[in-house]
Amino acid sequence: MAPTRDLDPSSSVLGFFGSELRRFREASGLTQDRLGEVINYTGSLVGLVETARRKPSREFTERCDAALGTDGALARIWPLLGRPAFPSWFRGFVELESTATSIATYQAQVVPGLLQTEEYAWAVIRKGRTGEPDEVVAELVAARMSRQTILDGPTPPLLWVVLDEAVLRRPVGGPAVMRHQLERLLDVARSPRVVMQVLPFAAGAHTALDGSMTLLSFTEGPDVAHLEGPYSGQLIDRPEDVARYTLAYHHLRADALSPDASLTAVETAMEEVFTE
Repeated sequence: MAPTRDLDPSSSVLGFFGSELRRFREASGLTQDRLGEVINYTGSLVGLVETARRKPSREFTERCDAALGTDGALARIWPLLGRPAFPSWFRGFVELESTATSIATYQAQVVPGLLQTEEYAWAVIRKGRTGEPDEVVAELVAARMSRQTILDGPTPPLLWVVLDEAVLRRPVGGPAVMRHQLERLLDVARSPRVVMQVLPFAAGAHTALDGSMTLLSFTEGPDVAHLEGPYSGQLIDRPEDVARYTLAYHHLRADALSPDASLTAVETAMEEVFTE
């Protein structure tokens, strides 16, 4: 059972949902474990939802409403949880990303959000949100995971990923989290719509030493580039500027390992750095 903690209902929609679930449960005289038994979920999951550490499913929500006699109160809150918690400076990019036919990204520090596991995303976002409550982090993680649905749709974009070797060897979240993340990369890289390359340290200086970049292409409309920093981002749509970043990306791909050799590089990192 998750430990009880003070929760600010106004801190986030997830925090409000959790506080309402706890209020209804306590009014019914049920423990977390007992409510879990009634709705056929674990008491620990009830606790995680109440403390805004886990986003509830619709089924979980509807079962809680039925068990607690809330007349659908929780179900009326639930749709609000689906509103992405992206920072304002990132929302324009996410909207474009969702309609792109081709996505080409170079990441110098971390696995791109489209390919992150939930545990890896939590470790990255938690570190960047020092001092903020877990429910805020949980909403940001859920929003990041929601972006990945574009890869599972009927017409997923072509995704070309170039990863700096440092991404493979930085132990974000610890060895177990990293091993799971690298396994995810190997799995996704074998998709016919995904190409992954590793830019090795041996490549030396390259055309993206100043940072990461993403290029988006569309069925209609001009390509755009996106540059992202720790707490800000910039969309670039001037054709001459996009062309400059596109050329830089072509050079990155030429300097990187082949897709097959890149898979070997990921496997080597798992064996040398993150062996269980």
